[in-house]
Amino acid sequence: MIQAVVKTITFEEFLAWYPDGKGRYELYEGIIIEMNPTGEHEEVAAFMNRKLNVEIDRLNLPYFIPRTYLVKPENANSGYQPDVLVLDKEELPNEPLWKKSSTILHGKSVKLAVEVVSTNWRDDYLTKVRDYEEIGIPEYWIVDYLGLGGRRYIGSPKQPTLSIYQLVEGEYQVTQFREDEPIYSLVFPELNLTAGQIFRAGE
Repeated sequence: MIQAVVKTITFEEFLAWYPDGKGRYELYEGIIIEMNPTGEHEEVAAFMNRKLNVEIDRLNLPYFIPRTYLVKPENANSGYQPDVLVLDKEELPNEPLWKKSSTILHGKSVKLAVEVVSTNWRDDYLTKVRDYEEIGIPEYWIVDYLGLGGRRYIGSPKQPTLSIYQLVEGEYQVTQFREDEPIYSLVFPELNLTAGQIFRAGE
């Protein structure tokens, strides 16, 4: 049996290759992955983007949500594009790759990362939890609006679940929200939003 060999590239090569304004791509351990989200997925992400921007403006916070970006884990040849990323403007001077390539290396620069789950749910619940925790992103949401994740993550029977991971003494602690439960965020403690409102954004 002949097995195809997949050529891996470095993160620097990925940055040089990345096509400007054409598609969305992530790098997983040297392998380029094209992201092809569904319309529903994009509606859920856009809904959260809008709600968080309103909160940022209302409280006059020094945060913003960029349009294009990469988050590079410290000890992995990878680069991710969370569906929503809230950055702290005051920390960006400490980011050596920000001005040239919109790349974040330090968890301190990120206030919140959000992933909307699709068929590759293992990446969100396994790989990204580990990598975001390692670089110190203080809050990470997994929005599983279709209940696709494994039962060990969202329970049985499966149902739409919002998992909010918050960094406590260097480790993520997770709280889950379902149906019309009001969500609680340490980054946006006054955010008036339920899990169900987020899940229904794609309907």
